[in-house]
Amino acid sequence: MYQPHLSQKLVEMFRAKPYQGARPESAEFIFVGLDANYAADIESSPVFSRVLEYHDDGVAFWRRYKVHHPFLLADYRGDGQRYHRNFARTGFEPKDACRVSFIELLHIPTVGRSQLVLDDLDPAHLEGLNALIQCGAKRNVFLADRVIRLMRISGRFRWLPEPIANQVLPRLYQVGETTIHQHLHFANYGKFQARMTLEAAAIARMRADPPHLAFCAC
Repeated sequence: MYQPHLSQKLVEMFRAKPYQGARPESAEFIFVGLDANYAADIESSPVFSRVLEYHDDGVAFWRRYKVHHPFLLADYRGDGQRYHRNFARTGFEPKDACRVSFIELLHIPTVGRSQLVLDDLDPAHLEGLNALIQCGAKRNVFLADRVIRLMRISGRFRWLPEPIANQVLPRLYQVGETTIHQHLHFANYGKFQARMTLEAAAIARMRADPPHLAFCAC
């Protein structure tokens, strides 16, 4: 279960664009998460106006502020920084902004700790994600362990195998030019740091490949 965020402005932004960063249909690197979690008092944060700016146009935000997410701005003091600092280690730069998209399995923002179950998820949102992957365009999709398990439970991703243990960025599935990778969630730390460093380096090598247009006409 989860607690939806009470910020109407934030909810409206997610309704308009249930993703972050570049449009998923045109992105080459898609990172799938569980839910987008924000502090209950995010509207009183000095960066809230830039949070809205980010959700309005994540590509322009990255290019303007030189960080991929408002949680990395100097005047932000809330939770969520570890995830985005670890993501930054993959080496993506402002010039790559149009290549990167973040999608959550839950289509609305949350507050507090979430333990998502199948009934929380929107079938249409999941079908859209499945269609995006099955299109087979030139892209890499990254799924963490818990994301994989919930996707499998949903029954809408029958092609998805079980998570693979103790490997660095294993490939789970290939369709056309789309490759599905399993990765450690970017919020991990401590004993997982060595593996996360190796995974970040592997993603950085993918990033260095010449960009391709990934528009999907499916």
